[in-house]
This record gives sequence, structure tokens and C-alpha cells, in this order.
Amino acid sequence: MNGIKKILVPVDFSKNSLNALTYANNFAKCFQSKLFLIYVVEPIIYPSDFGLGQVSLVANTQEIIDHSKEELEKLANKEVSKPTEFEIIIKRGRPFMEIIDTATEIDADIIIIATHGHTGVDHLLFGSTAEKVVRKAPCPVLTVRNPVKGFNYKNSK
Repeated sequence: MNGIKKILVPVDFSKNSLNALTYANNFAKCFQSKLFLIYVVEPIIYPSDFGLGQVSLVANTQEIIDHSKEELEKLANKEVSKPTEFEIIIKRGRPFMEIIDTATEIDADIIIIATHGHTGVDHLLFGSTAEKVVRKAPCPVLTVRNPVKGFNYKNSK
């Protein structure tokens, strides 16, 4: 085994995903890995009034992508401690599919992803991105729940 050199960390700017990033940062320090932070911009879909099915609006998508990249870079510069290297990835599409595709593209050794703990109707209607990633990922997936325990979580910097 060659170790864990590439860690993919999906970020959606929620508290849970920020905790997963902190956890991944400690993981990366331990294994001297590079972090790949991914944010997925979901297309905005509106139901059509004309019987044509759903309509995807791409207006201002580039602005959203540019803003997302800025915010993710700020977050990474604040949260990822030296000497850990990182790379920012912004994709557009369905989050679980883009996370899986990116893991394949970069040949990730592991994905560290937050779970949001949705249950009941929310889980039935929307499913879980983390659950879909776990089922379909090309590499191991470590899910991080709140509260976070273990792996020197508090000592991140």
C-alpha cells in the first residue's frame, strides 16, 4: 500500500462540512496528503408552465461559480494548516455524481465527507449525498458526523 496521498473533501459551507474539513486537515497532516476541496454548484431547475418538462436556467451560473471559488479559496486558506497542500475544484451538476467523477479524475485515495443527519421526509425526498457517494465511490469513503470524535479533531492548527 502506497499510503493516502490524495484526499477529496466535498464542502457545501454547512457547519457539518466545515467539521469534516477540519477532520480531513488532521488526516492529511498525519499522512502528508494533499487535500482536494470540491464544491458543486447545482443547476437551478424550475418547472415549466408550458408542458415542456423542467427548465434549467443557466443565467448567472458563471457568477455563482466565480463567487463559490472565491469563498472556497478563503475557507481553505483559513482552515488548511501548513504544510498541507490543497487544490480547489468547482463543478456544476448533481453533487454526488460530480464528487464521484472527481474522485475518479484525480485518482483519490479516500473521500472524507460530512453527513447531515437528515431523517424522515427530508431523507425520503432528497436522499443523502453522502449515502450515494458511499455506494458508488471508486475509493474508500469516511463519513464524519456531528459531534466529531477521535483523530485529534480539536487540535487542527
